[in-house]
Amino acid sequence: QVQLVESGGGTVQAGGSLRLSCAASGRTFTRNAMGWFRQGPEKVRQFVATISWTGGTTVYSDAVKGRFTISRDNAKNTVYLQMNSLKPEDTAVYYCAAGRISASSGGDYWGQGTQVTVSA
Repeated sequence: QVQLVESGGGTVQAGGSLRLSCAASGRTFTRNAMGWFRQGPEKVRQFVATISWTGGTTVYSDAVKGRFTISRDNAKNTVYLQMNSLKPEDTAVYYCAAGRISASSGGDYWGQGTQVTVSA
């Protein structure tokens, strides 16, 4: 089992920035790919970004590419999502996922989510 706890959400104006964190515990964190997903008012889960367990490979959705950066610190068992140039359409609950990450099916383990609200 891997336990995931997200933090760093909040309310920000359009054009602003936030950094989300996801602290992992339980099974060996360093052997897990990690990812971020989001669920907006339409209640459809969307893939945001994923990072390999070495940190050497990252993949982003087209919606966030160039604005968001995923990174990880294996010494701290933490993965981050730096979000810049935020838009109102980025408003969503952001979830951290671990394990076998798939843009279509998600991950094996999930956090509880953190709310991000971007005002116009």
